[in-house]
Formats: sequence, structure tokens, C-alpha cells
Amino acid sequence: MDLINSLKIAATGLRAQSSRMRVISENLANADSTAKIAGGDPYRRQLATFHSDFDRELNANIVEVGRVKEDASEFSTRYDPGHPAADGEGYVKVANVNSLVEIMDMRDAHRSYEANLNIVKSARSMIQRTLDILRV
Repeated sequence: MDLINSLKIAATGLRAQSSRMRVISENLANADSTAKIAGGDPYRRQLATFHSDFDRELNANIVEVGRVKEDASEFSTRYDPGHPAADGEGYVKVANVNSLVEIMDMRDAHRSYEANLNIVKSARSMIQRTLDILRV
């Protein structure tokens, strides 16, 4: 496998983790959202999905971003009888986003992004060294 193919494979990983971080950021931004109307549903956590595809040109498996799916877990509730979206008992549905889980997912995505970025940097450095040798 040549260095250009390594760069292309790493680029698919960068795209995938970038998409994952975007979804996680949206979840974090909406972590404290509530329903707008009584009985309504608040923001539902989103999950990025990936799948592996074989690229014949690269002769390697690459990661592709799949659909963004909704998390089917239950909403939690908060007692706030003065809220416009409170039910008859005074409870309001809040988003099914756990900020701690999202932060850990973001950290994992960031580390994967950095690993792919290090591959790009290493391949770039090797290509530069090869060019330097050829100049002499």
C-alpha cells in the first residue's frame, strides 16, 4: 500500500469522526431542552452510525458515515409545575441526553480523530523526506 492510499484511508476516518463530533455537539447543545407544549416530547438524543465498506481502488476497508439515528431511550422528567409544558402532576419531560456520556463520547471521537490526523502527518512527513532524497 502506498502513502497516497494511506492518506485516503485516514481521510475517511477523519470525515467519520468529524461527523460524530458534530452530532455529539448537537446533543450537548440540547441537553437541557424541554418539551415546548404540555405532553410534547423534547429533543431526542441523536446517534451517529458507521459502516465499513471495501474500496476496490484502495484495496482496503474504509469507514463510511451512515444515517444519524434517534436514541430510543426514555425521556427523564423534572418537577416544575410552573413550566408551560408541565403535565397535570407538574412534571416536564427533558431530553434523554446525559452530558457526561456525551462528553466521554466526544473524547473518544476526538482521540480517534487525532489518531487519523497523526497518520496524515506521518505520511506527509514520509512523502517530504522522499522528495528531499530525490532532489539530491
